[in-house]
This record gives sequence, structure tokens and C-alpha cells, in this order.
Amino acid sequence: MSVDIAVVPVAGLGTRLLPATKSQPKEMLPVGRKPVVQYVFEELTAAGLRRILFVTGPGKTSIENHFDINEELVQMLREKGREELLAALAFERAPVHYFYTRQRQALGLGHAVLSARAFVGNDPFVVALGDSIIVLDRQSDIVRRMCEAFEERGAAAVIALEDVPRDQVRHYGIVKPRHGVGELFELDDVVEKPSAADAPSTLAIAARYVLSPAIFDALARTSPGVGGEIQLTDGIRRLMCDGGRVYGMVLGPDERRFDIGNFDAYFRAFVEFALADPAHGPSLRAFVERLVCGPR
Repeated sequence: MSVDIAVVPVAGLGTRLLPATKSQPKEMLPVGRKPVVQYVFEELTAAGLRRILFVTGPGKTSIENHFDINEELVQMLREKGREELLAALAFERAPVHYFYTRQRQALGLGHAVLSARAFVGNDPFVVALGDSIIVLDRQSDIVRRMCEAFEERGAAAVIALEDVPRDQVRHYGIVKPRHGVGELFELDDVVEKPSAADAPSTLAIAARYVLSPAIFDALARTSPGVGGEIQLTDGIRRLMCDGGRVYGMVLGPDERRFDIGNFDAYFRAFVEFALADPAHGPSLRAFVERLVCGPR
């Protein structure tokens, strides 16, 4: 695979998750046994990405710490014979090169991606939002499929998509298919957070992108949009206006996106992942049933 760089924006303040995010990044909140960003990391490494750049901001050093190798902890676990816990730390030794840069101003996702320009250079790359998990019961291969499609079609971009209720389109970037919808299809337009009446479809961008380096010039020419921020969606739209071919790939029927952006979504994700835990899920399920239904 020629695409081996991933950019993971993790600079957001997580204000909708206060006070839980006052002193820790939302990307480090646990969902089941792991922090959110570890699921993203494992998805990317499984897809063959070997250079991962985290675009960070103030208060994000715990993300760097999480992916460092803690030799003292490993040695202590070995001495105590805690092999099961050593296995849980295997992600530390993944064959990956880690890099970190700062988004020095909170000017939106497009600006965060633009912060990666000096690192990415002229290579294609993946963008995976650090607060969104794809799938539950098995690891998603959506990024691998997107990279393959990107190369086969000579695309300017490939975007992961999910179908959302029409009354929710105002929260997402929404795409307009050029002809029809299939496993992979060309896009005619993308719109950031349209109203339900103006949305060209109910297909929402699902936190995963494969982008050509041409996106950097497009973003540099993009004015602030919704919320006064430089939107990645607007940069992709400019790519299309410049003649670049952009494709959408809808998440499969067994693929789901968990967007850890507010407490409702976080609570639901934690419960689902915890219930799926092979060791603790069955007893938790029984507890929840008693809690909800009362003793039988």
C-alpha cells in the first residue's frame, strides 16, 4: 500500500463533555477497556498505516504518554507474573513511527489538517478523527478499503459515509452523489451542516478520509465557514471545483460509527462496549437487566 501516513486530529477541547474533559482529553476517555484513541490507532495499524501524526493541543500530553513504552510498568508486571496485563499493553510495541505536532489555534478541522502539511509533504494520507470509533464486534477495515479505492480510481479523496436520520443532518458534513449510490460512488458536492430542507442527501461524513496532498493548497485557499472555522468539508469541495474526483464509501452493514462527542453518545458507546466484553459483559448484562426491570 502506497498510503502509509495517518493524521489523527486530537486538539479539540471536548467542551460538550465537561467536566470529564477538564483535565483529560476526550480522546482518552475509556470506552470499555480502552481509551477512545486506542481504538482509532488499532484500526489504522491494522490497515497498514505505519506513520501516525497526532495533531494535538493544550492538555493533550496524556495521549503521548499512552503510546510511550513504559519499561518500569512492563518489568513490574513480568516480575508479578501478570501475563494477561502484559498482553493488554501489546499495542505499545506496534511497528509504528509516532509523531506529534500542535494546532496552535483552534480554527477547525481543516486548519488541523493543514497543520500536518510540513510532515505529510507530497504523499497521500489518511485522516481519522481521534474521537470516533468505527465498529464494535470486530475491527473495521474501512480504511484499508478506502485506500485501495483511492489508488485504483486515482482519486483526489475518498470519504467514509454513514446514513443518518434527516433531522440529524445539521450536525454533519453531507454529500450529494453524482449519479447513484453503491459500494463506491463519485460525489457531486459536499455541504457542511446543512438544514434538513437543504441537505442533498442523508449520507454523512463518517470521520475517515483518504486525501491527496492537493488538499493542502485547497485548504490554504479556503475561507472560514460554519462556526468561523476552516472546514475540511469546504476544502474538499474546493478540490472538486478544481477538477479533483472525490468518492464516497458507505460503511458496511456490520460497521458502525461511535462519535464520542457528547455525554449521550459516550454513555451509549461505553455501555455497548462493556456489554460486549467477553469477561465482564454477561454479569454486567444481568446487572443492567435487574436495574432496569427490577428483581424477578
